[in-house]
Amino acid sequence: MKTPNAFDTEKLLASGARVLSTAKKLKSRLTGAGPSTLGTGNTRFVPPPPHIGKDEEESDSTWGFADTRFEARPDSTVVLSGKRYTLSGEVLPTLMPWVRGVMSSDIRADDRNPWSFPPQIPEPVKSEAFEQALRGSWKVDQVSDEARARLRRGHGHTQEEMFAIKYGKLTRIPDLVVFPESEEQVVELVGLAQTHNVVLIPYGGGTNVTDALRCPVAETRCIVSVDMRRMNRILWIDPVNRMACIQAGAVGRHIMTQLAEHGFTMGHEPDSVEFSTMGGWVATHASGMKKNRYGNIEDLLLDVTVVGNQGVLQRNQAAPRESVGIDPRLWMLGSEGNLGIITQCVIKLFPLPEVQKYGSVLFPDFELGCQFMYELACTGDWPASVRLMDNLQFQFGQALKPASKGWKVHKSKVEKLYVTKLQGFDPNQMTALTLVFEGSKREVAAQEELVYSLAKKFNGMPAGGENGERGYQLTYGIAYIRDFVMDHWVLAESFETSVAWSDLTTLVKNVKQKLYDEHKALGLPGVPFVTCRVTQIYETGACVYFYFAYYYKGVENPTQVYHHLENAARVEMMRCGGSLSHHHGIGKLRQHFMTNIMSQAGLDMQKALKNAVDPQNIFGTGNQTAGRRAGDYA
Repeated sequence: MKTPNAFDTEKLLASGARVLSTAKKLKSRLTGAGPSTLGTGNTRFVPPPPHIGKDEEESDSTWGFADTRFEARPDSTVVLSGKRYTLSGEVLPTLMPWVRGVMSSDIRADDRNPWSFPPQIPEPVKSEAFEQALRGSWKVDQVSDEARARLRRGHGHTQEEMFAIKYGKLTRIPDLVVFPESEEQVVELVGLAQTHNVVLIPYGGGTNVTDALRCPVAETRCIVSVDMRRMNRILWIDPVNRMACIQAGAVGRHIMTQLAEHGFTMGHEPDSVEFSTMGGWVATHASGMKKNRYGNIEDLLLDVTVVGNQGVLQRNQAAPRESVGIDPRLWMLGSEGNLGIITQCVIKLFPLPEVQKYGSVLFPDFELGCQFMYELACTGDWPASVRLMDNLQFQFGQALKPASKGWKVHKSKVEKLYVTKLQGFDPNQMTALTLVFEGSKREVAAQEELVYSLAKKFNGMPAGGENGERGYQLTYGIAYIRDFVMDHWVLAESFETSVAWSDLTTLVKNVKQKLYDEHKALGLPGVPFVTCRVTQIYETGACVYFYFAYYYKGVENPTQVYHHLENAARVEMMRCGGSLSHHHGIGKLRQHFMTNIMSQAGLDMQKALKNAVDPQNIFGTGNQTAGRRAGDYA
């Protein structure tokens, strides 16, 4: 059986919902227990291990799967390789010409910045006694000092890290990689690290964009990367109480597939869901694309087990809610590897939706779209996902469309004529909203009626389910595009914030202008690419997700220049009332802003907690430490 990719999983969810409507046994499991099962206490079952397909190899030099990448052809068309996504194999005729025009830069298929991989890899710092003790009880393939394995676990996916492994080097990486297969082995590992004064850095999917995996350059001890992905089981599912216990190394795409096979979802779908892990979601305080219906990770988490210097942090049960004083479990949300190694989590489950539908709406401009988002937030009845793209991102989506064929050529022309001429939408101002509705038939019908009637109030025009699905699924391809354009002299990255409704449009306008102004002041070539979307809504505000890129050919130290520009944008965000982060976290990338957002008492409390539970600094990630960030790339 081939493991479904992200797009296949969406189909699996939909087909699973249809199965639930006809399969009586599964429906019984989904909707609750009969009188004979309530009160027995025996309601859990153990699913089989996840199936990991032979085609799931991940790239160690770019984002994502090894078989997938964007490639420019001599005629400037672009093709996504592989067969994994809906865009795979399709010819994209306008992407490169569109990027060239928007950025006013000579971006050509035949003009690439050649890179080599792997870069120079530093020699490991050895702890012979630690390694000997570990190899004495662990299997041979559970301990590795292989250079490529060490390199991959020494970085995440910031543009700086990806630029460094292609055009420079990382000055410090893990010295050893270990692959625990049980909680008992994690306990043993922490004990040996204490005895031999070794640093442990947990590794999940390696998808973070905060430098959280970057090893502190000043660290002279042996650094060990703890790759958790062999602890990838769903340990049990409780269909009556709608809970599951999932090991920390389980990958999002496998979690989704397995739960769907049993009629459930946890509903957590971050942009990185194909590669990120259960433990990583908790450690970074993550949010997903369907948070409106299912909640953020803190809403889904019922219990967490962590191995730290004090031993195993665990409870003997997971209750629906507790009032137990200061709860150490909550310290793990957003801990970013500083306090221990997460081994397993108990999370809430939801029935697979009876109905899943996509939708989309066009608005004349971004401001009207934001007003709609606010009014929708006030109703409290939200689709599972509702995301508003600004005009440039809308155009970007159009540039990613394959060439129309046959009758679709005429259909596309008619649609464009209708929108721009008859409806009067300006192509350089209009914005698009993508929607995912999930729930019962009644819930989805009610939400559709609400959304489309409310959209009319702000001159919104329904644009169909096909466009909504394309916009939603496009999320999975954006990171691949980042690596593609880096090859053609463009540095790109995303960053996010949350902001109150009253400050949203001002923040967006000011941050964009700040980036344009800074780009001009530095005398950089071309025009910067600055775009955003509103991705998650709350009663009190929303998350805004920015994408920024600039043409770096001829620029000295281009990745450091990018960091300067991103810092300028973040300062402006916070000046306009935005948060330091909504869901990416702090890591090392943003730690020098901690004094801007937290009182000294708060910083002292964090430091005191770290010193109390990890006095040896065994979990020496260096994340979230307030102060200036040192340059660690060459």
